[in-house]
Amino acid sequence: MNISQTDRNILRNLAHRQLEYANSELNLETIRRWYAHNTGEHPTECPLIHLEMWTFANELLPQRLRCEGEKARKIETQLYRNFLNHELFADDQPVANCYQLEKSVRLIPFGLPVQRQHAGSGVGHMFTHHIHDLEEDFEKLGPGQIIDNTGKTAEEKALLEDIFGDILPVKYVQNCLYSVPTQDLVHIMSMETMYFAMADCPDLFHQMMRQYTDDVLKFYRYLEAQDLLETTNGAESLGQGSWCFNNELPTAATKTIDLWGFMDSQETVGISPAMFREFIFPYYKEISENYGLLSYGCCEPVHAIWDDLSALKNLRKVSVSPWCEQEFMGDKLRGSKIIFHRKPSPNYLGVDKNLDEAALRAHIKETLLAARGCTLEITQRDVYTIHNNEAKARRYVEIIGEEIEKHW
Repeated sequence: MNISQTDRNILRNLAHRQLEYANSELNLETIRRWYAHNTGEHPTECPLIHLEMWTFANELLPQRLRCEGEKARKIETQLYRNFLNHELFADDQPVANCYQLEKSVRLIPFGLPVQRQHAGSGVGHMFTHHIHDLEEDFEKLGPGQIIDNTGKTAEEKALLEDIFGDILPVKYVQNCLYSVPTQDLVHIMSMETMYFAMADCPDLFHQMMRQYTDDVLKFYRYLEAQDLLETTNGAESLGQGSWCFNNELPTAATKTIDLWGFMDSQETVGISPAMFREFIFPYYKEISENYGLLSYGCCEPVHAIWDDLSALKNLRKVSVSPWCEQEFMGDKLRGSKIIFHRKPSPNYLGVDKNLDEAALRAHIKETLLAARGCTLEITQRDVYTIHNNEAKARRYVEIIGEEIEKHW
């Protein structure tokens, strides 16, 4: 693929910029803190803060892009994503000393491609479902399909190395193994259909979950057999705005048990803990046992199912969302190695044009008091606008830091 010399020069300059940030004393200290943090053994260390940018990147990136070619602009966008948090917000997102490239291989559950309809060019969308009644449509659930495009990934790597590999190394990475069974289900059936199926045809629901789990495990064995796994003990993504840094997992990955994994089940907030235990948890537990370390949860209130989650022996990080009882989770996690991964409400940054500093301080203080004695991490997610005010977002991060200084 041809990249013009003008675009190459732009990309090379950005690669220099990323490497400079990566080698800065500030970034190296941030990385040291991440390694210590992810042990879960340093509750007195200053909590790490991350403002997740991708949901409002449309307010930050377009005006910065200078490349003219479509492919070059995609690479330029990724380079900015690699270091813009460090530059704009001074949060604790680490800057990697390489350009990370994940191998393109994935599983299509049940062989049913996800079908979406988007509302214009925005984030709004809906799913076109394959399954409308599990009993009537069960035969549509075919075997999972593995899509292996690693050949194209190798071509991508060669292109990137040709452009700036002499400046910024291009490295294959393995972001955490990511398994979200109930999300995959509501992509092919509505949440209502999923809920009714548990009550109306429980045996078929279990059969569906069994098939899904078996296909995920076959996919993991494929990754192992094809030597497609990379280590997850550095600046790889752990999902949910976190990173994999650790000294516990092997430095050479040959099995999925050598890696971090991530799971959540936001889609089951409408069922009882007893139904979660019967229909969902056994399959989650079986999949999770294929990971060396586990990060769990997104927006679901995990306190409601803590009796089950606490049985996961490799659980190291758990999401404490705005809908979660913070004091309960603080009591349960205090003194353990499981990290209290707080997701503050996005309303304080994303709703009003002007930042209500007093309200934000009170919100963060509640978390700091609830999580005392725990290893705490704060990731701000789900902010879809900062009202085109970069200074407001930077101030938001500063205030969280100020509250940590006061109350931690």
